[in-house]
Amino acid sequence: MINNWQNTSADIFDQGPVVPVLVIENVEDALPIAEALLKGGINVLEVTLRTASAMQIIERIAKEMPEAYIGAGTVTNRQQLKAVTEAGAKFAISPGLTADLLAAGKEGSIPLIPGVSNISDLMKANDAGYDHLKFFPAEAAGGVKALKSIGGPFPNTIFCPTGGIGPGNYLDYLALPNVKCVGGSWVAPSDAIEDKQWHILTELAAKAIADTKS
Repeated sequence: MINNWQNTSADIFDQGPVVPVLVIENVEDALPIAEALLKGGINVLEVTLRTASAMQIIERIAKEMPEAYIGAGTVTNRQQLKAVTEAGAKFAISPGLTADLLAAGKEGSIPLIPGVSNISDLMKANDAGYDHLKFFPAEAAGGVKALKSIGGPFPNTIFCPTGGIGPGNYLDYLALPNVKCVGGSWVAPSDAIEDKQWHILTELAAKAIADTKS
């Protein structure tokens, strides 16, 4: 029997092929960024816990844009998982894993997507019941070739690779049978955000989605 949290993890991966990895400094930029990306056809957003305002940003998007599938990235411990859940995140992504974080994910009310970069961590995640994982840092950990090799002995583990992924290689990852979506920051470049050129985010998002269908 598959638990509900596993089903929800699969649902996240099914939302769309590209997940923007967002590092947002200013709370006032949260809604314009989310609106621009949704307008471009991307509704799953990962706001990383790399800025002081990340929790506020997650909370604002969760409250004011319920149509956005807002998640928290760079979640590394039980306390952060609890905090992002309370802020309204619909999922959490970790760059790695610990036994306590895996346990907290199973106990929590939102799905956790643990990060792995090697076979040993993958096996630990599988043993704990996780079969939808983040592969990070994707390019540094072997990229497409590594994921192809992993697919042989672990055909039922599905990945969202992130790290070093952009317009030049994301389609190569998505062509793999064990990759459902990819994470990347190229659809929300920092210079466009700083200049508040929201239309650029919409254009990049729309192109990223369109190219997956061509």
